[in-house]
Parts: sequence; structure tokens; C-alpha cells
Amino acid sequence: MPSRRRFLHGSASLAALAALAPWLPSSALASSTLMTRTIPSSGEPLPVIGLGTSRTHDVAMTDEALEPLRDVLRELVNGGASLVDTAPSYGRAEAVCGALAAENNLRRKLFLASKVSSSGRAAGERQVQASFAALKTDTIDLMQVHNLQDTRTQLGLLRELKEQGRVRYIGVTHYLDSAHERLLEVLRQEPVDFVQFNYSIGERNAERELLPYCADKGIAVLINRPFQRSALFDRVRGKELPDWATVELDANSWAQLMLKFILANPAVTAVIPATSNPRYMADNILAGQGRLPDAAQRQRIIELFA
Repeated sequence: MPSRRRFLHGSASLAALAALAPWLPSSALASSTLMTRTIPSSGEPLPVIGLGTSRTHDVAMTDEALEPLRDVLRELVNGGASLVDTAPSYGRAEAVCGALAAENNLRRKLFLASKVSSSGRAAGERQVQASFAALKTDTIDLMQVHNLQDTRTQLGLLRELKEQGRVRYIGVTHYLDSAHERLLEVLRQEPVDFVQFNYSIGERNAERELLPYCADKGIAVLINRPFQRSALFDRVRGKELPDWATVELDANSWAQLMLKFILANPAVTAVIPATSNPRYMADNILAGQGRLPDAAQRQRIIELFA
């Protein structure tokens, strides 16, 4: 994302540190502890910043291709985070995540989430078993029905796996505003631990019904597309991050401001921006530290991106 690279370097504090190292170590930037939020169905705390892997982790299994992703995972863990979200439909990403998690006994520090996107019980079973193999683990922390594909059948399968202790949590996902009504219908009919959907400064449809419903019913929420696949960076092209964002909200980059906007909604459990750049991972972690915007500050942020 060249646009994000430009904005990240536009921050004086981050640019100064960038001159000292090829990527920004979270230990050098962190001033406080990464926030956690509780998974309602269990009470388990989950760090509010995670890692998405769509597109970014679909790489060859070579040392050259894997090295920056190792650094991304190191930034995630060193920054106090744990959630890594992947899927069989992300090409080689699931196998890449499994290979990296198996290195240096890292698996025990991660909250691994994957998905099933098959039609029919037999196909779902085959895909889930392939995910266990790809992730090199006997237990997957969260399995989700991807984009509501054959939802009832696959949720039935996932419930059985949860009862067997092979899956710790189950959920459903989608990434489009147009699917929010369908997500609500599923949530009203099927008990799940998690739901994952899109929400950002530029896509706020979830504020109307979906987020309030999840808060009321105790469903953990994962947010995808927080930058709208970098489209939000285009909206602030040429603009300097306002001083008040740093002074009032501890945000030192546009990305941090975007993520803090999302986290200001208490119904959100965690945000999972995808990246293959360790400097961006370190930057994302900082969004989960410090102050979050109140209602008036959220409105000011919306106006910045208008």
C-alpha cells in the first residue's frame, strides 16, 4: 500500500524512528499496554488489535517471501497481540500462518482463527480437517462460517468440533454492507461466540443494527476492512494528521486514527487489519494503546475523511 507508506512517513515521530531501523519495533514505540476486551461467551480477554491475512500472506514458502511475515508476527506478539485470522480461500495464507506459528513454539502465544467455506457436510469436514493440517495444530481457537456459505450445515459441524474440544469458539463472517441483514438473521437464529464483518469510518452501516445487537446479546465482534482496502488513505491524501489527533487521542498516524475510531465503539472486540509489512503491524498495535475518541471526537474524525 504505497499510500499508507507515504502517510506513515508523514508522521514526524514515526519517521524519526524509521531512520534508526529498517522497521519499527513495537518495543521502541510502545508507551502503554495493548488494550484487551472480553469475549462475552467465556470472559477470556482478547487484545483489541489482531492480524488479517487475506492477500498479504498468500506467498511462496520460501525464506525470502516468509521473512517479512516472520517480522510481522514478531511485532504482533511483542506488541501484546495474539489474534491471527486466516482462511482456506486466502490461497497459501493458511499454510503460511501454520508454518510461521510452528516456529519457535509460537503457536502457544497465538489466537488462531480460520474459516470454512464449503457447501455440504462432507465438504465442510474435509476443509476443516485440511485447516487443522495447514495450521499444524490440534486445536483452532476460532472457526467461522465464511461469508455465510451453507451456514446452518457448517455451524452444526463446528458445534460438534467445539463439543469435542477441537475448536474453542465458533462464528460467522461477511465483508459487505449488503450482507448485514443476513448476518442479523443468522445471529437471531443461531447461537455463536463471534461474528466478523466490515466497519470503518467510510462504512458505518454496522452502527445501525448489527453492532448494537451484538452488544446486547453478548457476541464478540471482529472487524475486517478497517481501511477499506486502503481507500480511506486516498481520502486524506495530501492532508497532514491534525495535531489534536496526537494531543487528545495519542494517534501518531492516519492508520492509528482509523483504528481508534473503530475501537471507540464498545461493541467491537478486536480489529484485524491485514499487512505483510512489520512497520505497519507495529503502527497498528499503537492504535490499541492510549485514549480513544468520544462521540464528539468521532464526528471530527468523520469530517476529516468526508
